[in-house]
Amino acid sequence: MIARLLIAAALVLCTGNAMALTRIKDISSVQGVRDNQLIGYGLVMGLQGTGDTLRNSPFTEQAMQSMLDRMGINVQGIPLRARNTAAVMVTANLPAFAAIGSRIDISVSSIGDASSLKGGTLLITQLNGSDGLTYAVAQGQLAVTGFTIQGQAETLTQGVPTSGRIPNGALVERQIPGQLRDLNEIMLDLANPDFKTAAMMADAINAYTQARYGRPLAKERDLRTVVVARPSNSNPARFLAEIGELGIEVDTPAKVVVDQRTGTVVIGKNVQISTVAVTQGSLTVRVTETPVVSQPNPFASGETVVVPRTDIQADEAGGHLALVRGTDLQTLVRGLNRLGLKPSDIISILQAIKTSGALQAELVVQ
Repeated sequence: MIARLLIAAALVLCTGNAMALTRIKDISSVQGVRDNQLIGYGLVMGLQGTGDTLRNSPFTEQAMQSMLDRMGINVQGIPLRARNTAAVMVTANLPAFAAIGSRIDISVSSIGDASSLKGGTLLITQLNGSDGLTYAVAQGQLAVTGFTIQGQAETLTQGVPTSGRIPNGALVERQIPGQLRDLNEIMLDLANPDFKTAAMMADAINAYTQARYGRPLAKERDLRTVVVARPSNSNPARFLAEIGELGIEVDTPAKVVVDQRTGTVVIGKNVQISTVAVTQGSLTVRVTETPVVSQPNPFASGETVVVPRTDIQADEAGGHLALVRGTDLQTLVRGLNRLGLKPSDIISILQAIKTSGALQAELVVQ
């Protein structure tokens, strides 16, 4: 009973206010537990005349001949003119610890001059890893969302008809070496590396393991990695599930990100601006051309000519001087909104404030 109370107290200490905390599982990943990329070359059959032109895609014809030869059909020296076949590249992500016989999704993309893969069927295709070994075998009916409609004078294309997916289209034939139970130490990698966040994560895990196992098991290695020793005689999957639910307050660096193409400005929580005076105005120059035709009087000698006449006006909008100072995000946003600026003006002002040294944050311009 006392042990349960200690564990509950540790969980309350680690999680605190659930509304303000983030779970460890949402900001980190277990090192080594990741997807593995697979790739393969295959053929899609059953297209309605939208496949590869074999004259322009010789690799498609060679693949068809090799496939038919393996089936005992001799087509050597016979020109193939089928338009219902397309050569494709098949890609997939093999999840960590995927068992033999489980199914994974695959993506199929044309590599020839096929106009559409709609209605096609992928023939059995081996999916290999970077080591050259076959880890899965794919086959099935393609799901293509794009389409192309062509007439004599116009063509309508919606989406991408030369690529598609097959949900659960591949069977796993080989398992990735290594199991979770073989790890003596579990390394948690932060999605956004930060020294303070790594230290708080280690403290939260130690508070829990001290109450649960009687000793601290976590230690921050650097700004990215927290090393956790696996308790003896414990289920590693259950242990990861327990520490993944612990909540910590994530610390974020002071950073301002601006996108000049879309006018997007994102200001981090910890961004501060020293006291500065800002004024902003716009200069508008208007040039008007009003040519005048000049011609001689009646019965007078001379030529009719066009006399240029240019009117130039320059108007500068009056800008007022305002003090901007932000000790927190709310104050900073209120000060910028008081100036009544457009996004492009805010970007220019932030760049100028950074140049003056008053912006106490990293400015990222995309």
